[in-house]
Amino acid sequence: MLRPTAVEVKALENYCLMVRFDNGEEKKFDVKPYIRGNWYGELKETSYFNTVKTDGFTVVWPDGQDICPDELYYNSGKAEEES
Repeated sequence: MLRPTAVEVKALENYCLMVRFDNGEEKKFDVKPYIRGNWYGELKETSYFNTVKTDGFTVVWPDGQDICPDELYYNSGKAEEES
């Protein structure tokens, strides 16, 4: 089975994303562990973090940062876990 792909994303508080996948699942992904170094460090700026969008496969930011689709799907929690 192919991994589900991200079809919709919404930036949440505390550097989390709510992601809807093409299989109908909605999951919450914590981006905080990725925000370090020069490349992903740009995500620390909230206004930039909030520019996240989907590319039909995964989530991306304007300067090219993205999250591996496997990471995004398999390391996300259920949407109900949102606090």
